[in-house]
Amino acid sequence: MHFLVSRRMVVFGLASAPICAEQAYGQSCMQFEPRWEYVADTVMGGVSQGRIERDPTGPRDAMRLLGDVSLDNNGGFIQIATDLAQDGRAIDLSAYTGVSLDVRGNGATYDIRLRTTDLTRPWQAYRQEFQTVPNWTTLKFPFSSFQQHRTETTFDPTRLRRIGILAIGREFAADVSVANLCVY
Repeated sequence: MHFLVSRRMVVFGLASAPICAEQAYGQSCMQFEPRWEYVADTVMGGVSQGRIERDPTGPRDAMRLLGDVSLDNNGGFIQIATDLAQDGRAIDLSAYTGVSLDVRGNGATYDIRLRTTDLTRPWQAYRQEFQTVPNWTTLKFPFSSFQQHRTETTFDPTRLRRIGILAIGREFAADVSVANLCVY
């Protein structure tokens, strides 16, 4: 199944309702069923192009972000993102250490970004880069390793609202798949 989008579109999945996944991961973990949405720099005049689609090579909830990032017109990103609660409210994740995600990709570097209800501007986030490889790999991102981006506000895991995967900051062909979004 293939979906082309131009600006912003909600696709696939149930609401991001947390489910227990302790047995699957062998540790205390809360897994989400994300409702990924595609967003590109076109919302601010950029010309990057992309899409999301199911990735049949991965787990049942695997989603793939594909596209071309362009720096023209002050652009430079495509992303998939999900609210952790269906209504966009904050979720208290202070009992957890970080975010875990299964990823595979084209060898490029991507960002994972967290947003809390404390952030008021769309460019503010807490971010960390990660490198992809062609095979599925589980990556763990401790909350303590996320860097503030365009904010002075300290990260507060009691106010986590949104998680995004971005291809950003340079011209390149993006191809990254994600699955098993979980906090551990």
